[in-house]
Amino acid sequence: MNFLAHIYLSGENKLITIGNFVGDGVRGNKYKNYPREIQIGIQLHREIDTFTDAHPIFRRSTKRLHKFYGHYSGVIVDIFYDHFLAKNWTTYSDVPLSDFIQDFYRSLNQNFDSLPPRFKRLTPIMIEGNWLLSYATLDGIQLVLNGMNHRTKGLSKMNQATKELKMYYNAFENDFTEFFTELIEFSTKKRVEIEKQFSV
Repeated sequence: MNFLAHIYLSGENKLITIGNFVGDGVRGNKYKNYPREIQIGIQLHREIDTFTDAHPIFRRSTKRLHKFYGHYSGVIVDIFYDHFLAKNWTTYSDVPLSDFIQDFYRSLNQNFDSLPPRFKRLTPIMIEGNWLLSYATLDGIQLVLNGMNHRTKGLSKMNQATKELKMYYNAFENDFTEFFTELIEFSTKKRVEIEKQFSV
């Protein structure tokens, strides 16, 4: 899953949320260098990614993209799913999306010194461009895909994937809706398990 989903699935604890957000920036056992609650978030991030990558619904989504985008298909579907979460936010939260996002940005700034180096570079850019809110629109998703394609030096062709998003829009949205219900249940249980392991 992409940024917005990881943040949403973290629960109420702000440091667990930050850990879940930065999970991709912490390799191996280096998570142990972080405060305990951030460690929980990093572990939760890894569990969510493992569950997602192996899930047949997620794989059904990526299959529509494999022909043109190969191993980048999973990254693209992650972004698509964040779009559908943002678009259908009121189904999943009573807090307005803009308020939820601004609260998260404040938390990032308050805990900036705890972020991994990659996310210290990323966070100001993300906040300035308000990436998380932009996921709700197709234009916003296009900008995200443009940026991802640029980071792969044009090899991924991810900037072209909005074509498939529009072509199979309802199918992708149905996949997301079906999958996300299962992911919420999984991540809620897994978060409780990890918290118990860390005696939180």
